[in-house]
Amino acid sequence: MSDFVSVGWSYWISIIALGGVAFCLWLLYTQRSWFKGAPKGQESTGHIWDGIGELNTPIPRWWTVMYIGLCVIALGIMFLFPALGSNPGLSGYTAAKQVEEDHAEYLKTIAPVYEKFAGVSIDELVKNSEAHVIGERLFLNNCAQCHGSDAKGQPNYPNLTDNDWLYGGEPEVILQTITEGRHGIMAPLGAAIPQAKAEEVANYVRSLSGLSHDATLVPAGQVTFNQFCVACHGADAKGNKALGAPNLTDNIWLNSSSKDAIVNTILNGREGIMPAQKNTLTPDQIRMLTAYVWNLSNKEATVQ
Repeated sequence: MSDFVSVGWSYWISIIALGGVAFCLWLLYTQRSWFKGAPKGQESTGHIWDGIGELNTPIPRWWTVMYIGLCVIALGIMFLFPALGSNPGLSGYTAAKQVEEDHAEYLKTIAPVYEKFAGVSIDELVKNSEAHVIGERLFLNNCAQCHGSDAKGQPNYPNLTDNDWLYGGEPEVILQTITEGRHGIMAPLGAAIPQAKAEEVANYVRSLSGLSHDATLVPAGQVTFNQFCVACHGADAKGNKALGAPNLTDNIWLNSSSKDAIVNTILNGREGIMPAQKNTLTPDQIRMLTAYVWNLSNKEATVQ
């Protein structure tokens, strides 16, 4: 069905494109008075309003020739380039191919910038002031949209300047995260946990990090937590970096620590995606960016 629709749209686009040129030529043909040897000048149509007569002045020949030429150019473009639906065109041009060529040219341009850092470990890159500046620019261009220009994040986007990491804050883990991306899922439990039970769990979870809570609901909330939540967050609720399950005892929250937000997360789940950068950035750029991000939370590393 999808192939049929795709082919149908291709035909429709081709008909509209060619029909537009055909209409323009037809319109010129119907106004071809100078081809028929009609007299030039101020021939009247016979229509007069308020003493003003309507003249039937032929269209200038240069104007007609110009539009015929434009129609020829339009037809040439349609057949040389992919302008007629799915027809690839005789030139072989595609926008995707152009993007690839431009990207390849861009990589050649920036290659000298990273050559001096080839083979340098991330530990050493962290201490290099020039590498730090390059990493900062990469971060501002590619990461600040989500994590903020100060890298302190915002709701649903983690703070990269503290030592709280969902998957781990070691350089090799950060490198993998930037390269391959992450897809974090908190499964919705609304089908298994009713609203009242979710409220109990929320109070228990808030008690783990010292937030205000209803102490009378904590024991029941702990029972439900042990039934449904320990598989990911652990019996001590300190999370599981292999799964990206957050620590619920440190009072650091990716979304919100409010009871309503926690209840909503339990019932409806959450999903977060860190897009992979391997198709956007080069391996050298990713290493430079890894060093910069690691330096944000690695207070022992000093840029020299």
